[in-house]
Amino acid sequence: MHARFPLMEKTIIVVLSFLFAAAAWGQQYKWVDQDGKVRYGDVPPPGVKATPLRPPPPGAPAAAPSAKKDGAKALTPEAAFRKRQEEAAKGRDTQAKADQEAQQKRENCTRAQDALRALESGQRIARTDTKGERYYLEDAQIAQETARARQSVQQWCN
Repeated sequence: MHARFPLMEKTIIVVLSFLFAAAAWGQQYKWVDQDGKVRYGDVPPPGVKATPLRPPPPGAPAAAPSAKKDGAKALTPEAAFRKRQEEAAKGRDTQAKADQEAQQKRENCTRAQDALRALESGQRIARTDTKGERYYLEDAQIAQETARARQSVQQWCN
């Protein structure tokens, strides 16, 4: 069986706990003793010149371990999170743009290779003029188109 404290005893324990906590948070002093050693405490001895130290503000976080070397202010956790999110979004945008450019380059390469294959196949090549009429390329035109197609393949497929 548990021994239960009456209400009065519980109250005394709580009050004493608060008193000890308040004493720990009390004013701190710094002084030099008779041996020349620096001492710290909440009550300096009589007859010494004691310097009061400021207590840390209640609930203050510890010093930031990762301060910037160039003198910039350290970011709050929320600002650091937002910065990481923005950098990640920029990275995704950059990657998406690079992927789109790579896809476009592959498509252009495929088209250029198909055009070169068609020109080098030896078959007659037909085109449509502005009136919508079909005409066939002559050998000189095929040679020019083949040279352009090779340049396109070299440009897009490398």
